[in-house]
Amino acid sequence: MIRNIQNIVPGIATSDGAGVKLRRSLGGQNQVRLDPFLMLDEFSSNDPNDYVAGFPAHPHRGFETVTYMLEGHMLHEDHLGNQGHLKTGGVQWMTAGRGIIHSEMPQQVSGAMRGFQLWINLPAKEKMKAAGYKDIQVEDIPKIALSNGGSVKVIAGTYSQDQQEVQGPIQGITTAPLFLDVHLPPNTEFEHRIPKELNAFVYVYEGDLELGGPMRAVPKQAAIVLGDGDRLKAKSGVAGAQFIVLAALPLHEPIVQYGPFVMNTRAEIEQAIDDYQNNRFVVSL
Repeated sequence: MIRNIQNIVPGIATSDGAGVKLRRSLGGQNQVRLDPFLMLDEFSSNDPNDYVAGFPAHPHRGFETVTYMLEGHMLHEDHLGNQGHLKTGGVQWMTAGRGIIHSEMPQQVSGAMRGFQLWINLPAKEKMKAAGYKDIQVEDIPKIALSNGGSVKVIAGTYSQDQQEVQGPIQGITTAPLFLDVHLPPNTEFEHRIPKELNAFVYVYEGDLELGGPMRAVPKQAAIVLGDGDRLKAKSGVAGAQFIVLAALPLHEPIVQYGPFVMNTRAEIEQAIDDYQNNRFVVSL
């Protein structure tokens, strides 16, 4: 069954870090989420004043952050000693777990900076596991050529084509995330199976796209939440389309969030604040 549009969550202009301008859809106004996705930000600017101050050192606990760089160059550093350069086409997958303090700072003073940051919740049993960090360079992300002239980058999960399965570099996560970046030329169709047990959404960042059955035009710069079904069907317009597809298993657990801390109870949030304020993120927990 083809998944139809269930909800549209527009990206609202805001800022984060040291004033980086961005658009927040999921996790923005009214805290609209899609279990297990907590937040989606798109940052996109050719003006260095919009991004040059970056994201100085700050903490996280209880979830995973995924940064996908469409264009630009940032440097990641954290209190565990990890350092990684996030460049055009690359991905940073960070598990905050029991606690991490990191920074993401632009390594450019001009040109375009464009990409996404996604927050994915961790199940209660994994919220206090050791923090982790993985740098994924563009050459390590499979890119499949489509027969219609388009392409699919497989960042997480599995893409099936012609009875062959292509796995992305991110596997083995409890929520079984699927993360695709799809590029379509004008007036072409795209279909992909998304298991019915996964929650899913699409975000169009360039061009024109229709989704569902029957087809319905969707706006750019909005999280397009998909309803029940097991198949995504999309068609690009006269300008073609570029969009990301996200899907994952819902956790069905309570969410209590205070800024960069996402836990299951208020007591756990208060403990996270106390641990951070008393330097327990830096020492072994």
